Amino acid sequence: MRRKVAAVNQLNLDIKQGEVFGLIGPNGSGKSTTIKLILGLLHKSGGRLAVFGKPPENVVAKKRIGYLPEESYLYPFLNARETLDFYGRLFSLARPSRMKRIDELLEMVGLDAVQFRPIGEYSKGMQRRIGLAQALINDPDFLILDEPTSGLDPIGIRQVKDLILHLGTRGKTILLSSHLLADVEDVCDYMVVLYGGRKQQEGARGDLLTTHDRTVIETEALDPARVEQIRKYIEETEHRQVLSIAPARQSLESLFLEIVDRAQSKKLETFGAKSGGQTAAFLRSGADDLSSTGEVEGEALLEELTKIADPKTTRSELADFDEPSAESHASRLAESVGVDSSVLESLAVDSFSLSSDDEADQSDSADDAREKDESSQVAESSADLLGKSQKSEVDTSVLESLLDAYGDSDDPHKKHQDHAPNGSDTNSEPNPDP
Repeated sequence: MRRKVAAVNQLNLDIKQGEVFGLIGPNGSGKSTTIKLILGLLHKSGGRLAVFGKPPENVVAKKRIGYLPEESYLYPFLNARETLDFYGRLFSLARPSRMKRIDELLEMVGLDAVQFRPIGEYSKGMQRRIGLAQALINDPDFLILDEPTSGLDPIGIRQVKDLILHLGTRGKTILLSSHLLADVEDVCDYMVVLYGGRKQQEGARGDLLTTHDRTVIETEALDPARVEQIRKYIEETEHRQVLSIAPARQSLESLFLEIVDRAQSKKLETFGAKSGGQTAAFLRSGADDLSSTGEVEGEALLEELTKIADPKTTRSELADFDEPSAESHASRLAESVGVDSSVLESLAVDSFSLSSDDEADQSDSADDAREKDESSQVAESSADLLGKSQKSEVDTSVLESLLDAYGDSDDPHKKHQDHAPNGSDTNSEPNPDP
Protein backbone atom coordinates (compact mmCIF):
# COMPACT_ATOMS: atom_id res chain seq x y z
CA MET A 1 0.00 0.00 0.00
CA ARG A 2 1.33 3.38 -1.01
CA ARG A 3 2.37 5.55 1.90
CA LYS A 4 0.43 8.77 2.31
CA VAL A 5 2.41 11.98 2.29
CA ALA A 6 1.57 15.56 3.19
CA ALA A 7 1.81 17.61 -0.01
CA VAL A 8 2.08 20.80 2.05
CA ASN A 9 2.73 20.90 5.76
CA GLN A 10 2.60 23.77 8.25
CA LEU A 11 2.54 26.26 5.39
CA ASN A 12 1.75 29.83 6.38
CA LEU A 13 1.29 32.31 3.52
CA ASP A 14 0.00 35.87 3.68
CA ILE A 15 -0.45 37.36 0.22
CA LYS A 16 -1.20 41.07 0.57
CA GLN A 17 -3.44 43.06 -1.74
CA GLY A 18 -1.57 44.65 -4.63
CA GLU A 19 1.43 42.34 -4.20
CA VAL A 20 3.19 40.33 -6.91
CA PHE A 21 3.94 37.16 -4.95
CA GLY A 22 6.42 34.53 -6.19
CA LEU A 23 6.07 30.87 -5.26
CA ILE A 24 9.18 28.87 -6.21
CA GLY A 25 10.61 25.45 -5.48
CA PRO A 26 11.68 22.21 -7.19
CA ASN A 27 9.24 19.67 -8.63
CA GLY A 28 7.07 18.10 -5.94
CA SER A 29 7.62 20.91 -3.45
CA GLY A 30 3.87 21.69 -3.18
CA LYS A 31 3.47 24.73 -5.46
CA SER A 32 0.61 23.40 -7.62
CA THR A 33 -1.08 21.83 -4.58
CA THR A 34 -1.03 25.20 -2.82
CA ILE A 35 -2.62 26.86 -5.84
CA LYS A 36 -5.35 24.21 -6.04
CA LEU A 37 -6.11 24.70 -2.35
CA ILE A 38 -6.49 28.45 -2.90
CA LEU A 39 -8.86 27.79 -5.81
CA GLY A 40 -10.95 25.31 -3.83
CA LEU A 41 -10.05 22.45 -6.21
CA LEU A 42 -8.50 20.54 -3.31
CA HIS A 43 -9.64 20.56 0.32
CA LYS A 44 -7.28 21.11 3.20
CA SER A 45 -7.05 18.48 5.92
CA GLY A 46 -6.41 21.08 8.61
CA GLY A 47 -5.72 24.72 9.31
CA ARG A 48 -7.41 27.83 7.95
CA LEU A 49 -7.55 29.16 4.39
CA ALA A 50 -9.34 32.35 3.26
CA VAL A 51 -9.48 34.17 -0.09
CA PHE A 52 -10.82 37.73 0.13
CA GLY A 53 -11.84 36.80 3.67
CA LYS A 54 -14.06 33.95 2.44
CA PRO A 55 -13.64 30.17 2.08
CA PRO A 56 -11.98 29.23 -1.22
CA GLU A 57 -15.17 27.41 -2.33
CA ASN A 58 -17.15 30.68 -2.18
CA VAL A 59 -18.47 31.52 -5.65
CA VAL A 60 -18.47 35.27 -5.02
CA ALA A 61 -14.76 35.15 -4.24
CA LYS A 62 -14.06 33.02 -7.32
CA LYS A 63 -15.62 35.65 -9.60
CA ARG A 64 -12.74 37.94 -8.66
CA ILE A 65 -10.06 35.37 -9.57
CA GLY A 66 -8.31 34.71 -12.89
CA TYR A 67 -6.40 31.46 -13.28
CA LEU A 68 -3.92 30.19 -15.85
CA PRO A 69 -3.13 26.52 -15.07
CA GLU A 70 0.19 24.86 -15.80
CA GLU A 71 -1.38 23.07 -18.78
CA SER A 72 -3.87 24.83 -21.06
CA TYR A 73 -6.96 22.62 -21.02
CA LEU A 74 -9.02 24.24 -23.79
CA TYR A 75 -11.72 22.95 -26.14
CA PRO A 76 -9.80 22.06 -29.34
CA PHE A 77 -12.81 22.51 -31.65
CA LEU A 78 -13.42 26.13 -30.58
CA ASN A 79 -11.47 28.98 -32.11
CA ALA A 80 -9.84 31.72 -30.05
CA ARG A 81 -12.79 34.07 -30.28
CA GLU A 82 -15.32 31.40 -29.30
CA THR A 83 -13.11 30.32 -26.40
CA LEU A 84 -12.96 33.81 -24.91
CA ASP A 85 -16.69 34.30 -25.50
CA PHE A 86 -17.37 31.06 -23.59
CA TYR A 87 -15.35 32.18 -20.57
CA GLY A 88 -16.89 35.66 -20.72
CA ARG A 89 -20.33 34.08 -20.49
CA LEU A 90 -19.26 32.14 -17.40
CA PHE A 91 -18.64 35.49 -15.72
CA SER A 92 -22.03 36.83 -16.96
CA LEU A 93 -20.41 39.64 -18.94
CA ALA A 94 -22.83 41.56 -21.13
CA ARG A 95 -22.42 40.86 -24.85
CA PRO A 96 -21.08 44.34 -25.82
CA SER A 97 -18.51 44.11 -23.04
CA ARG A 98 -17.49 40.59 -24.05
CA MET A 99 -16.99 41.55 -27.68
CA LYS A 100 -14.95 44.60 -26.75
CA ARG A 101 -12.73 42.71 -24.35
CA ILE A 102 -12.23 39.82 -26.77
CA ASP A 103 -10.99 42.20 -29.47
CA GLU A 104 -8.57 43.89 -27.06
CA LEU A 105 -7.26 40.63 -25.58
CA LEU A 106 -6.69 38.96 -28.95
CA GLU A 107 -4.69 41.95 -30.11
CA MET A 108 -2.77 42.05 -26.84
CA VAL A 109 -1.65 38.40 -27.02
CA GLY A 110 -0.93 38.58 -30.76
CA LEU A 111 -3.62 36.14 -31.92
CA ASP A 112 -5.96 38.51 -33.74
CA ALA A 113 -4.71 37.29 -37.14
CA VAL A 114 -5.44 33.62 -36.27
CA GLN A 115 -8.53 34.13 -34.10
CA PHE A 116 -10.75 31.91 -36.28
CA ARG A 117 -8.34 28.96 -36.34
CA PRO A 118 -9.40 26.05 -34.06
CA ILE A 119 -7.46 25.91 -30.78
CA GLY A 120 -6.50 22.30 -31.55
CA GLU A 121 -4.32 23.57 -34.40
CA TYR A 122 -2.41 26.01 -32.18
CA SER A 123 1.16 25.45 -31.08
CA LYS A 124 1.84 25.15 -27.35
CA GLY A 125 3.00 28.76 -27.19
CA MET A 126 -0.14 29.99 -28.95
CA GLN A 127 -2.29 27.96 -26.55
CA ARG A 128 -0.51 29.60 -23.62
CA ARG A 129 -1.32 32.99 -25.13
CA ILE A 130 -5.04 32.25 -25.41
CA GLY A 131 -4.92 30.71 -21.94
CA LEU A 132 -3.54 33.96 -20.58
CA ALA A 133 -6.29 35.89 -22.35
CA GLN A 134 -9.02 33.73 -20.76
CA ALA A 135 -7.48 34.30 -17.33
CA LEU A 136 -7.89 38.06 -17.85
CA ILE A 137 -11.37 38.20 -19.46
CA ASN A 138 -13.04 39.10 -16.13
CA ASP A 139 -10.41 41.74 -15.18
CA PRO A 140 -9.61 39.78 -11.98
CA ASP A 141 -8.52 41.30 -8.68
CA PHE A 142 -6.47 38.18 -7.93
CA LEU A 143 -4.55 36.63 -10.83
CA ILE A 144 -2.97 33.19 -10.36
CA LEU A 145 -0.36 32.20 -12.95
CA ASP A 146 1.12 28.69 -12.89
CA GLU A 147 4.15 28.54 -15.23
CA PRO A 148 2.75 31.34 -17.45
CA THR A 149 5.80 31.55 -19.72
CA SER A 150 6.06 27.79 -20.41
CA GLY A 151 6.20 27.25 -24.17
CA LEU A 152 6.33 30.96 -24.99
CA ASP A 153 8.95 32.50 -27.22
CA PRO A 154 11.10 35.33 -25.80
CA ILE A 155 8.67 37.90 -27.20
CA GLY A 156 5.78 36.33 -25.33
CA ILE A 157 7.85 35.98 -22.17
CA ARG A 158 8.79 39.64 -22.22
CA GLN A 159 5.18 40.63 -22.79
CA VAL A 160 3.90 38.49 -19.91
CA LYS A 161 6.44 40.04 -17.57
CA ASP A 162 5.53 43.55 -18.71
CA LEU A 163 1.84 42.74 -18.21
CA ILE A 164 2.46 41.47 -14.67
CA LEU A 165 4.38 44.62 -13.80
CA HIS A 166 1.62 46.82 -15.24
CA LEU A 167 -1.16 44.99 -13.41
CA GLY A 168 0.87 45.33 -10.23
CA THR A 169 0.89 49.12 -10.62
CA ARG A 170 -2.93 48.96 -10.86
CA GLY A 171 -3.14 47.29 -7.45
CA LYS A 172 -3.87 43.80 -8.73
CA THR A 173 -2.77 40.88 -6.58
CA ILE A 174 -0.75 38.30 -8.52
CA LEU A 175 0.50 34.87 -7.48
CA LEU A 176 3.24 33.62 -9.81
CA SER A 177 4.59 30.08 -9.71
CA SER A 178 7.47 29.34 -12.07
CA HIS A 179 10.64 27.30 -12.48
CA LEU A 180 12.18 30.13 -14.50
CA LEU A 181 13.76 31.96 -11.61
CA ALA A 182 14.86 34.88 -13.77
CA ASP A 183 11.20 35.63 -14.53
CA VAL A 184 10.27 35.54 -10.86
CA GLU A 185 13.22 37.76 -10.02
CA ASP A 186 12.21 40.32 -12.65
CA VAL A 187 8.63 40.86 -11.54
CA CYS A 188 7.95 39.68 -7.98
CA ASP A 189 7.90 41.92 -4.90
CA TYR A 190 7.89 39.06 -2.40
CA MET A 191 9.01 35.43 -2.68
CA VAL A 192 8.58 32.15 -0.83
CA VAL A 193 10.83 29.14 -1.42
CA LEU A 194 9.20 25.73 -0.84
CA TYR A 195 10.86 22.36 -0.38
CA GLY A 196 9.18 19.14 0.67
CA GLY A 197 5.88 20.91 1.20
CA ARG A 198 7.35 23.30 3.75
CA LYS A 199 8.37 26.91 3.58
CA GLN A 200 12.16 27.20 3.65
CA GLN A 201 12.67 30.93 3.22
CA GLU A 202 10.70 34.04 2.38
CA GLY A 203 11.18 37.76 2.04
CA ALA A 204 11.10 40.81 -0.19
CA ARG A 205 13.11 40.54 -3.39
CA GLY A 206 15.73 43.06 -2.33
CA ASP A 207 16.24 41.48 1.07
CA LEU A 208 16.59 37.96 -0.29
CA LEU A 209 18.90 38.68 -3.20
CA THR A 210 21.20 41.40 -1.89
CA THR A 211 24.64 40.11 -0.87
CA HIS A 212 27.01 42.05 1.36
CA ASP A 213 30.33 40.40 0.55
CA ARG A 214 30.72 42.00 -2.89
CA THR A 215 30.34 45.43 -4.51
CA VAL A 216 29.42 46.12 -8.14
CA ILE A 217 30.71 49.27 -9.86
CA GLU A 218 29.25 50.02 -13.28
CA THR A 219 30.56 52.87 -15.43
CA GLU A 220 30.56 53.94 -19.04
CA ALA A 221 33.25 52.37 -21.24
CA LEU A 222 36.82 52.99 -20.07
CA ASP A 223 40.10 52.49 -21.92
CA PRO A 224 42.28 49.57 -20.70
CA ALA A 225 44.91 51.86 -19.14
CA ARG A 226 42.30 53.56 -16.93
CA VAL A 227 40.85 50.20 -15.93
CA GLU A 228 44.30 49.05 -14.79
CA GLN A 229 44.77 52.23 -12.75
CA ILE A 230 41.47 51.64 -10.96
CA ARG A 231 42.41 48.02 -10.22
CA LYS A 232 45.74 49.03 -8.67
CA TYR A 233 44.14 51.84 -6.65
CA ILE A 234 41.55 49.54 -5.09
CA GLU A 235 44.07 46.80 -4.29
CA GLU A 236 46.66 49.22 -2.81
CA THR A 237 44.38 51.56 -0.85
CA GLU A 238 41.43 49.31 0.10
CA HIS A 239 43.44 46.08 0.26
CA ARG A 240 40.61 44.34 -1.58
CA GLN A 241 40.95 41.96 -4.48
CA VAL A 242 39.30 43.01 -7.75
CA LEU A 243 37.63 39.82 -8.88
CA SER A 244 36.56 40.86 -12.37
CA ILE A 245 36.59 43.81 -14.73
CA ALA A 246 35.04 43.11 -18.13
CA PRO A 247 33.10 44.85 -20.92
CA ALA A 248 29.35 44.94 -20.33
CA ARG A 249 27.24 42.31 -22.09
CA GLN A 250 23.63 42.55 -23.15
CA SER A 251 21.34 39.68 -22.33
CA LEU A 252 20.43 37.11 -24.94
CA GLU A 253 16.79 38.15 -24.48
CA SER A 254 17.62 41.74 -25.39
CA LEU A 255 19.55 40.64 -28.48
CA PHE A 256 16.70 38.36 -29.60
CA LEU A 257 14.06 41.08 -29.22
CA GLU A 258 16.25 43.53 -31.12
CA ILE A 259 16.58 41.10 -34.05
CA VAL A 260 12.82 40.48 -34.12
CA ASP A 261 12.12 44.23 -34.05
CA ARG A 262 14.35 44.69 -37.10
CA ALA A 263 12.56 41.88 -38.95
CA GLN A 264 9.15 43.36 -38.14
CA SER A 265 10.24 46.81 -39.28
CA LYS A 266 10.98 45.22 -42.67
CA LYS A 267 7.43 43.76 -42.64
CA LEU A 268 8.66 40.21 -43.10
CA GLU A 269 5.75 37.74 -43.26
CA THR A 270 4.95 35.32 -40.43
CA PHE A 271 2.15 32.75 -40.16
CA GLY A 272 2.14 32.19 -36.41
CA ALA A 273 1.43 34.38 -33.45
CA LYS A 274 2.54 37.97 -33.80
CA SER A 275 4.24 39.97 -31.13
CA GLY A 276 1.40 41.20 -28.98
CA GLY A 277 0.00 44.69 -28.95
CA GLN A 278 -0.34 46.99 -25.99
CA THR A 279 -2.11 45.91 -22.82
CA ALA A 280 -5.88 45.67 -23.29
CA ALA A 281 -7.61 48.97 -22.56
CA PHE A 282 -9.89 47.54 -19.86
CA LEU A 283 -6.81 46.16 -18.07
CA ARG A 284 -5.03 49.51 -18.25
CA SER A 285 -7.80 51.67 -16.88
CA GLY A 286 -10.11 49.30 -15.04
CA ALA A 287 -13.32 47.59 -16.10
CA ASP A 288 -14.96 49.05 -19.17
CA ASP A 289 -18.23 50.91 -18.84
CA LEU A 290 -20.14 48.29 -20.80
CA SER A 291 -19.42 45.49 -18.33
CA SER A 292 -21.13 47.32 -15.51
CA THR A 293 -23.92 49.07 -17.38
CA GLY A 294 -24.60 47.13 -20.57
CA GLU A 295 -26.46 44.26 -18.99
CA VAL A 296 -28.41 46.55 -16.66
CA GLU A 297 -29.39 48.88 -19.50
CA GLY A 298 -30.47 45.94 -21.65
CA GLU A 299 -32.74 44.67 -18.87
CA ALA A 300 -34.18 48.16 -18.35
CA LEU A 301 -34.99 48.50 -22.05
CA LEU A 302 -36.69 45.11 -22.14
CA GLU A 303 -38.69 46.14 -19.07
CA GLU A 304 -39.84 49.31 -20.85
CA LEU A 305 -40.82 47.40 -23.98
CA THR A 306 -42.66 44.83 -21.87
CA LYS A 307 -44.57 47.65 -20.24
CA ILE A 308 -45.64 48.86 -23.67
CA ALA A 309 -46.87 45.37 -24.50
CA ASP A 310 -48.76 45.03 -21.19
CA PRO A 311 -52.58 45.11 -21.74
CA LYS A 312 -52.90 47.12 -18.51
CA THR A 313 -50.92 50.01 -19.96
CA THR A 314 -53.27 52.93 -20.73
CA ARG A 315 -53.37 54.91 -23.99
CA SER A 316 -52.07 58.00 -22.21
CA GLU A 317 -49.05 56.01 -21.03
CA LEU A 318 -48.53 54.71 -24.54
CA ALA A 319 -48.61 58.26 -25.85
CA ASP A 320 -45.47 58.98 -23.81
CA PHE A 321 -43.55 56.70 -26.19
CA ASP A 322 -43.57 58.92 -29.26
CA GLU A 323 -41.97 57.91 -32.56
CA PRO A 324 -38.49 59.39 -31.95
CA SER A 325 -38.48 57.75 -28.51
CA ALA A 326 -39.32 54.42 -30.09
CA GLU A 327 -36.40 54.70 -32.48
CA SER A 328 -34.10 55.60 -29.59
CA HIS A 329 -35.31 52.64 -27.53
CA ALA A 330 -34.88 50.31 -30.48
CA SER A 331 -31.37 51.51 -31.20
CA ARG A 332 -30.28 51.18 -27.57
CA LEU A 333 -31.85 47.74 -27.26
CA ALA A 334 -30.16 46.57 -30.46
CA GLU A 335 -26.80 47.74 -29.13
CA SER A 336 -27.35 45.90 -25.84
CA VAL A 337 -28.40 42.55 -27.32
CA GLY A 338 -26.50 42.56 -30.61
CA VAL A 339 -29.45 42.71 -33.06
CA ASP A 340 -29.52 44.73 -36.28
CA SER A 341 -30.94 48.06 -35.10
CA SER A 342 -32.68 48.71 -38.42
CA VAL A 343 -35.07 45.81 -37.79
CA LEU A 344 -36.01 47.02 -34.31
CA GLU A 345 -36.29 50.64 -35.48
CA SER A 346 -38.58 49.65 -38.33
CA LEU A 347 -40.75 47.59 -36.02
CA ALA A 348 -40.89 50.33 -33.39
CA VAL A 349 -41.83 53.05 -35.89
CA ASP A 350 -44.47 50.84 -37.54
CA SER A 351 -45.95 49.82 -34.20
CA PHE A 352 -46.25 53.31 -32.77
CA SER A 353 -47.58 54.65 -36.06
CA LEU A 354 -50.26 51.97 -36.08
CA SER A 355 -51.56 52.85 -32.63
CA SER A 356 -51.67 56.60 -33.39
CA ASP A 357 -53.32 56.12 -36.81
CA ASP A 358 -55.96 53.93 -35.20
CA GLU A 359 -57.24 56.77 -33.04
CA ALA A 360 -57.30 59.22 -35.96
CA ASP A 361 -59.27 57.03 -38.39
CA GLN A 362 -62.87 56.31 -37.39
CA SER A 363 -64.15 54.75 -40.60
CA ASP A 364 -65.04 51.03 -40.23
CA SER A 365 -64.40 50.25 -43.88
CA ALA A 366 -61.10 52.10 -43.81
CA ASP A 367 -60.20 50.23 -40.64
CA ASP A 368 -60.82 46.87 -42.30
CA ALA A 369 -58.63 47.69 -45.29
CA ARG A 370 -55.91 49.22 -43.16
CA GLU A 371 -55.99 46.29 -40.75
CA LYS A 372 -55.09 43.83 -43.49
CA ASP A 373 -52.30 46.05 -44.76
CA GLU A 374 -50.94 46.72 -41.29
CA SER A 375 -51.14 43.08 -40.25
CA SER A 376 -49.07 42.22 -43.30
CA GLN A 377 -46.47 44.88 -42.42
CA VAL A 378 -46.24 43.77 -38.80
CA ALA A 379 -46.03 40.11 -39.79
CA GLU A 380 -43.10 40.81 -42.12
CA SER A 381 -41.31 42.89 -39.46
CA SER A 382 -42.10 40.26 -36.85
CA ALA A 383 -40.68 37.42 -38.90
CA ASP A 384 -37.53 39.38 -39.69
CA LEU A 385 -37.00 40.44 -36.07
CA LEU A 386 -37.69 37.05 -34.49
CA GLY A 387 -35.52 35.34 -37.06
CA LYS A 388 -32.59 37.55 -36.16
CA SER A 389 -33.27 37.34 -32.44
CA GLN A 390 -33.00 33.56 -32.56
CA LYS A 391 -29.49 33.93 -33.98
CA SER A 392 -28.63 36.38 -31.21
CA GLU A 393 -29.11 36.32 -27.45
CA VAL A 394 -32.54 37.91 -27.30
CA ASP A 395 -35.38 36.52 -25.22
CA THR A 396 -37.91 36.08 -28.04
CA SER A 397 -40.85 35.74 -25.65
CA VAL A 398 -40.55 39.42 -24.73
CA LEU A 399 -40.35 40.47 -28.37
CA GLU A 400 -43.28 38.22 -29.32
CA SER A 401 -45.46 39.81 -26.62
CA LEU A 402 -44.52 43.25 -27.95
CA LEU A 403 -45.44 42.24 -31.48
CA ASP A 404 -48.74 40.76 -30.33
CA ALA A 405 -49.61 43.94 -28.45
CA TYR A 406 -49.37 46.01 -31.63
CA GLY A 407 -50.82 43.46 -34.00
CA ASP A 408 -54.46 44.70 -33.66
CA SER A 409 -55.19 48.06 -35.29
CA ASP A 410 -58.49 48.44 -33.38
CA ASP A 411 -56.90 48.32 -29.93
CA PRO A 412 -53.18 48.25 -29.15
CA HIS A 413 -53.96 46.20 -26.06
CA LYS A 414 -55.75 43.35 -27.89
CA LYS A 415 -53.70 40.56 -29.33
CA HIS A 416 -54.08 40.33 -33.11
CA GLN A 417 -56.47 37.54 -34.01
CA ASP A 418 -55.39 34.24 -35.41
CA HIS A 419 -56.03 33.51 -39.07
CA ALA A 420 -57.01 30.22 -40.62
CA PRO A 421 -54.48 28.47 -42.84
CA ASN A 422 -56.36 29.56 -45.99
CA GLY A 423 -56.12 33.21 -44.92
CA SER A 424 -59.80 33.61 -43.88
CA ASP A 425 -60.55 35.31 -40.56
CA THR A 426 -61.86 32.68 -38.15
CA ASN A 427 -63.25 35.41 -35.86
CA SER A 428 -65.19 37.44 -38.42
CA GLU A 429 -68.37 36.87 -36.39
CA PRO A 430 -68.57 37.91 -32.72
CA ASN A 431 -68.01 35.02 -30.37
CA PRO A 432 -71.03 34.69 -28.05
CA ASP A 433 -68.93 33.07 -25.35
CA PRO A 434 -66.97 35.40 -23.05
